[in-house]
Amino acid sequence: MRISLALLILLLAAAWTGSQGMSFRSSRAQCCSKEMFFPRKIPEFRIRGYLETAPSCTHRAVLVKLLKGMVCVDRKEKWFQEYLRKQKQPNSTST
Repeated sequence: MRISLALLILLLAAAWTGSQGMSFRSSRAQCCSKEMFFPRKIPEFRIRGYLETAPSCTHRAVLVKLLKGMVCVDRKEKWFQEYLRKQKQPNSTST
């Protein structure tokens, strides 16, 4: 009985630490370092969607989804603000 209880506790502990590690990796992936920022304007037709980084990130940015991955963009960039305005217009398609 003691061995079963000890085994159950070990399994639960392993499952809990595994899920905690996964959440740490996924939240870290949602942040951008200064070196990760894409330096040029991205043509609108290449943008498949976007996601703002978490407020807890050191550098606030937007993760822009492209056909072949994601890049970090400064959300204050003039071209990105223009892109957002166009997306909010009634005739545009939503991302």
